[in-house]
Amino acid sequence: MKNVLYFTMLLFSIPTLAQEQFPKLAGHVGIAHSIITVSDGSTSGNFGNSYSVGFPIALNIWKTEKVGFSFEVIPAIRSENGSHKMNNVTFHPGILYRLGKGYTFAGRAAFETSGRYGFTPVFNKVLKKNKFSNYYLAVPIPIRFGNDRPVSANLTVQLGIAF
Repeated sequence: MKNVLYFTMLLFSIPTLAQEQFPKLAGHVGIAHSIITVSDGSTSGNFGNSYSVGFPIALNIWKTEKVGFSFEVIPAIRSENGSHKMNNVTFHPGILYRLGKGYTFAGRAAFETSGRYGFTPVFNKVLKKNKFSNYYLAVPIPIRFGNDRPVSANLTVQLGIAF
C-alpha cells in the first residue's frame, strides 16, 4: 500500500515539475549591426565610410509567461579611417511582452554615454529553440534625441542566443 501511495504521488507530481516557475531569470547576448540611419532628412548606411557594431548583453526577469523586465547594456565599437575604438555604451531598460509563436516585443528606454537618449522598439523572433537556449533574430529601431544633434532613427539587425 505504501508503494502505491508513493507511485501515485510521483505520477501526479510529474506535470507540476514540467511547468515553468515565475518569476524566471533569463538573459541574452548577441551582435547588432546597424543597417541604415535617417536623420535631418538624409540617410546613411553603416557599411560606407565607417562601420559600427554593438554587443548587447541583457538580464531578463519574466514576471509571468507573457510579461517581463529586461536590462540590456550595449557596448559599441566604431571603425573609421583605418582605426577603431569603443565609442558608446547604451543602457537599455525595458518591458518584454511575448506575442506568441516565438515572437516577443521589447519596449526599451535608451540612455547613451554619447549624450543621446530616446527609446527603442524591438521585434524579436526565436529562430531555433533548444533545451537550454534559443537562437534569435531581432529588429531594433533606435530613435534618439539630444546632445545638440537632430532626431535620428535607425534600423538594426541583431542576432544572438538567449538562455
